[in-house]
Amino acid sequence: MISVPAQYQGLRSFAFGDGPQLADELLDLVIRGVKTATCSTEDEPNASKPGERWIVRDGRGTPACVIETTEVTYRRFPEVDAAFAYEEGEGDRSLVYWRSAHRTYFGRQGKFREDMMLMCERFRLVEVFTDHTTDLSVPSPLVGEGQGGG
Repeated sequence: MISVPAQYQGLRSFAFGDGPQLADELLDLVIRGVKTATCSTEDEPNASKPGERWIVRDGRGTPACVIETTEVTYRRFPEVDAAFAYEEGEGDRSLVYWRSAHRTYFGRQGKFREDMMLMCERFRLVEVFTDHTTDLSVPSPLVGEGQGGG
């Protein structure tokens, strides 16, 4: 069992995506430094602010790493640009891929609208808990199949 270091105890935590496999895939991208941004619907109860740190859990709910929010902006779906899509790190990192994947992802949640408002967050990786550097079940077809995941 992974023990959360004392300096991070009490932080809020979450897992990326909407299921265990996607959570592991997106976490792997974060740990490898590929994913440095994420988005969610504007009504997401876990809104963040710059400087806030979060524990990211894997698909089993185990604490895996700590990230720190560096920027939060609100944009409508069509206003998300290629730079942000690239920083999300999914698929081929293109805006075309990002739009397709996020239409699918938010559609699964019943929330997708072409003009929906998104909370777009950039973050940096602070620390990886050592047991998680090789413990993820990746690769999987989800990241390459337009599944998206915030």
